[in-house]
Amino acid sequence: MRSCNTNCVEKPLSLGFRKFGRCVGKYPWWFLVLPLVLAGGLGSGFYFLSDRERNDIEEQFTPNNGLAKAERAFVKDRFPASEAFSQLRLYTEGTYASLIITSGANILTVEALQEILALDGKVKSITAGNSLTFQSLCAKSGNKCVTSAVLNIVNYNASQIQGTAISYPFNSGVFLGTEVGGVTLKSDNQTIESAKAIRLYYFLKDDLAKETDEWLLAFLKVLSQEANSKTLSISYFTSLSRQEEFKKSPETVIPFFSATYFLAITISVVSCLRLDCVRNKVWVASFGALSAGLAVLSSFGLLLLCGMPFAMTVTTAPFLILGIGVDDMFIMISSWQKTNVHDAVENRLAKTYEEAAVSITITTLTNMLAFYIGIMSSFPSVQSFCVYTGTAILFCYIYNVTFFGAFLAFNGRREKSNRHWLTCMVVEHPKPNAKNNMCAVGGAYDPVTKTEEEMPINTFFKKFYGPFLTKSWTKVGVVLIYAVYLAGSIYGCTQIKEGIELKNLAPDDSYVAKYYDNQHEYFTEFGPNVMVVVKDEAFPYWSESAVQDLNTCLEQFQKLDMVATNMTMFWLDYYLRYGEQIHANLSAKTTFFMHLRPFLTVSGFSQDVNVNYTTQQIYASRLFVQTINIRTAVDEKNMLAAFRQTAEDCPVPLLVYHPAFIYFDQYAVIVSNTIQNVLVATLVMLIISLLLIPNPLCSVWVTFAIASVIAGVAGFMALWDVNLDSISMINLVICVGFSVDFSAHISYACVSSQATTADGKVIDALYNLGYPIIQGAISTVAGVVVLAAVQSYIFRTFFKIMFLVILFGALHGLVFIPVFLTFFGICSSKNSEVTNDSEPVEVSSEQPGSVQNRQKHAYFNPYMNQQRSERCGFSTAG
Repeated sequence: MRSCNTNCVEKPLSLGFRKFGRCVGKYPWWFLVLPLVLAGGLGSGFYFLSDRERNDIEEQFTPNNGLAKAERAFVKDRFPASEAFSQLRLYTEGTYASLIITSGANILTVEALQEILALDGKVKSITAGNSLTFQSLCAKSGNKCVTSAVLNIVNYNASQIQGTAISYPFNSGVFLGTEVGGVTLKSDNQTIESAKAIRLYYFLKDDLAKETDEWLLAFLKVLSQEANSKTLSISYFTSLSRQEEFKKSPETVIPFFSATYFLAITISVVSCLRLDCVRNKVWVASFGALSAGLAVLSSFGLLLLCGMPFAMTVTTAPFLILGIGVDDMFIMISSWQKTNVHDAVENRLAKTYEEAAVSITITTLTNMLAFYIGIMSSFPSVQSFCVYTGTAILFCYIYNVTFFGAFLAFNGRREKSNRHWLTCMVVEHPKPNAKNNMCAVGGAYDPVTKTEEEMPINTFFKKFYGPFLTKSWTKVGVVLIYAVYLAGSIYGCTQIKEGIELKNLAPDDSYVAKYYDNQHEYFTEFGPNVMVVVKDEAFPYWSESAVQDLNTCLEQFQKLDMVATNMTMFWLDYYLRYGEQIHANLSAKTTFFMHLRPFLTVSGFSQDVNVNYTTQQIYASRLFVQTINIRTAVDEKNMLAAFRQTAEDCPVPLLVYHPAFIYFDQYAVIVSNTIQNVLVATLVMLIISLLLIPNPLCSVWVTFAIASVIAGVAGFMALWDVNLDSISMINLVICVGFSVDFSAHISYACVSSQATTADGKVIDALYNLGYPIIQGAISTVAGVVVLAAVQSYIFRTFFKIMFLVILFGALHGLVFIPVFLTFFGICSSKNSEVTNDSEPVEVSSEQPGSVQNRQKHAYFNPYMNQQRSERCGFSTAG
């Protein structure tokens, strides 16, 4: 079975790539020019970028199948907008501008109110476009613009605040909880003694989108120039603000693209730098980074041509693709360096492809599948990112085996002619035991293996790090370190917060952040006023028994911790009291409907009952439940869950809704979505491991490493102030693919080693793959490290989690997995395999990692041949 796994899958791939590599080596111009032409053609898709952009926050960062969206549709259908404006009854957030004015002392003073009234007058005098004034655009009730409840109390006369007693939270039946904040009550607990903040709303008509947008933009322009006074601080916001500021986030990252490419190219060049002026790979490294850039250009262009939505989260993908592409380059260079320098270029490239292309194929397949599995997410922003990134990885692979391979062939021709890497002038070959000028002499190679000389760091892993890691006391220390790591991960997982805070969608220095901070500080005592809808069209409101059942349900709402006492507003309660006053028997259906119309007309509840008087049927009605102390994301999640569960438990069909529930819905699916994506991706990675790695125990270790790295990333991201949201979900999916890369090859290299002891196998594996792991980790981190400086939560989150993924992945590959493998029989198995049906391979007594030993056994085991080729440059992240 093991022989079939190895030979039936890997050997045909190796032979196929060998033929392809020889073709690239013979005709490099075709494989260099055609990718450039393809990239240029597909890059034309960027012409449609503006048309494909999808920056709507609700569309991208709320689940497609969110329950609140269906609830909103029901409310909109049953309770259409009325000409008489009511903020309480909006099924959207509405169209508005808002100010929060704060003071360190009491803001309810004559001086403070005079400044506030002056500011209010300035806002109402704003004109936009063709004489678009607030008066012409304002939302009205009773043919008058809806105005501030606080300013109405003093009749827009600041001096009247003296001697005026203001009740809280209701003053003459008007709710002040959303307009007055930081309140201190007098000893009667009903009258305001002082307040620190006042919020003013300026609501506009919803059916004049173009005109109101113009006025709101003019509002933002005026307020951005408004200086704070010595005593008051002003923050401002509009219904457009989140969206407008969200669109600015990508602008904060554009300047970092050039820095990223410079850093990646620099690291690539340094990593491939040689003192030998012929064997130097400076230009090869540069073209490797260029290959990754072409992959981004082609993949994004193709998808834009196909009409794929381009979400803002996709702008983080190029940073990741650059790291992956550079890692693939390391594989190719490493395999090239271990080919015979005297062979023809096409033969060297054929051997390079035979060994390296299989490795690239495996890691590309795992990473690409990990991203495409992310399409299962309910969040369009995640779906868009995964499609673009998965496709870019595929193009990165294509260009590495064509464009980059072609340049490697050209570079091989230069090396074959023993020409200088910079001047292309022919230089002398080095002479034995002679002091050579490294600028005029080059082309050195190992006289025994006829390959390029090895890197010193490989010797470090073999002679120093490997023996140190396999000492008994070191293993004990590693186990203790892992225990601390696991404990920290588990603790962090218990601290995870769910959901993305809306202010984090704007740049850090945005005015939106100040407004949200003031709102959180002064206006969180009262939360959303939740709409509870009776959606049963046949519900008999006149029946005492039916109403009793409904009231029992409403009592359950009142028992919730987050519901304010005696603040529920239900039209039916007022109607029944009205019936008592007029001595009408409302338990009779005919009488009930006879008096309902005049009651609704005078009471102001006409928008809360969808009734057909002709058929005497109420299609739906609603009431409002006031919540309190909704200060954190956890409070929002608990409130949503409690309200929906209470509604579900009620025998009367109920629906609960508030416009904020559209965003709160992410709490209902984010955990299940993340777990689903991670589990499916992990299962797929396990299946791939079982197919391509001929040892089931090795595949189990790969799965263990994936679970361990994901636990670490999830735990420590919480300790690093990263919430579990659609942004971090993307990175946890990435975590699966990268975990495979870090763990699969180190564990299999240990299993397939021909050393006679478990410790020897581990030393051999580290000798072969230690440096490539470091190369892959550094290059991938380099691709995203500049995002740490971006003034945007989305990009910083991407950096934080990618850093944790690479850090913990490398830690498992270089420390934990090697030590754990020495504890089990997997690394102490007999050192012989049957690879060609019945021919046993004898065990060499040579030292682990020796050239002769690896060459001998590579002949019988194609995968071992691959492992041999990876000792200097196998990428762990590509």
